[in-house]
Amino acid sequence: MKLATQIIEDIRNGKADALLTDIYVDESLLDTQKERYIAAIEKFISLYGDKEVEVFSAPGRSEVSGNHTDHQHGEVLAAAINLDIIAITAPRDGEIKVLSDDYDLKAVAVDDLEKKAEEEGTSEGLIRGTLARFKELGLHIGGFEAYMTSEVLQGSGLSSSAAFEVMIGTVLSGLYNDMTVSPVLIAQIGQYTENVYFGKPCGLMDQCASSVGALIHIDFKDNDHPVVEKVDVDFSSFHHSLCIVDVHASHADLTDDYAAIPTEMKEVAHFFGKEFLREVSEDEFKAHIPELREKMSDRCVIRALHFFKEDARVEKAVSALKNNDFDTFKSVIKSSGDSSYKYLQNIYSNHDETNQAVSIALGLSEDILGNKGVCRVHGGGFAGTIQAFVEDDYVETYKTEIEKYFGKGSCHILKVRKYGGKKVEL
Repeated sequence: MKLATQIIEDIRNGKADALLTDIYVDESLLDTQKERYIAAIEKFISLYGDKEVEVFSAPGRSEVSGNHTDHQHGEVLAAAINLDIIAITAPRDGEIKVLSDDYDLKAVAVDDLEKKAEEEGTSEGLIRGTLARFKELGLHIGGFEAYMTSEVLQGSGLSSSAAFEVMIGTVLSGLYNDMTVSPVLIAQIGQYTENVYFGKPCGLMDQCASSVGALIHIDFKDNDHPVVEKVDVDFSSFHHSLCIVDVHASHADLTDDYAAIPTEMKEVAHFFGKEFLREVSEDEFKAHIPELREKMSDRCVIRALHFFKEDARVEKAVSALKNNDFDTFKSVIKSSGDSSYKYLQNIYSNHDETNQAVSIALGLSEDILGNKGVCRVHGGGFAGTIQAFVEDDYVETYKTEIEKYFGKGSCHILKVRKYGGKKVEL
């Protein structure tokens, strides 16, 4: 560990240039990231004093293929991106105290780990749940004080909550477990925390993509031991960029919409005596559709149909990338988006059908892109963001045109970063 002021001096003297370029991929971001790190460390000093600190980073994620398949033990293709949370930290006796940007979180005592109903849906609940799960698993825990700042905006569809969960787990791994807690276990702890303490029935994809890093193909058939494969491709060789467009629609009050998707898919699985759709064959499912329709809503059936087709699309997308067949990859992405719109039905909320920002963004993007790219809903859906793969020589045109409708800065041109949750050795 180094004194905070020493790290600032090292950053200013260029000693961190190679490391920061490696983490954030894009050399054009170096000066911005240096300024960001210095400002964060200075803020930590103003809060807690100049002392020895450790610095950590946890990225946001982009779901590339596999929309709402993870919670049914399916397969996904996801990527860590070069937008992240950074945390300046130091050990603290008895409690975790965090200022996250301008939000001052209440201190969480490390010896008070019972779930609290009033903390559902809060960052404090995520911290307490992570501590509790670490302890339950026999891992070391302890307090710390931190200043965190995030580029992964809440409601952006880039999984700010998963990045926060991964950050807390990575800090505990770094400060109290010598960074020995595996990225997959940190992801599983994050999922447990979000399910039990935060009260959101999420799958494991978001946390896994953030914690592991790079472009990864994850098979959740055995959710306790997911198979994680890094897909070794150079996206730049395809001459397309990944764009994420923030449609500026809030995720607030959408928990019931998100929860209904796994609930309805599981209702179909339960018909066959199974817990998850991954345990049911598509042929068996189709053979019983008339009976299913008698026992449950048609939306359960159509969402199950999406699952089976979407799960198969993931392997097709991975295979296309490995074979440098980007045209097939793009056709898979378009099919995924069409299925999400028609069958999964997570483009807008049926409880508020008058607000359809994602629908507008998709319609405009298809018009703007023509044959220059493809687009689809990104992440959980209903609000948040859309995703587009755009030809490099058309990216600036797409960005300029789509931002006419959603505002300057709404279109993010991203890179896949190789690292997940990480101690930044400054």
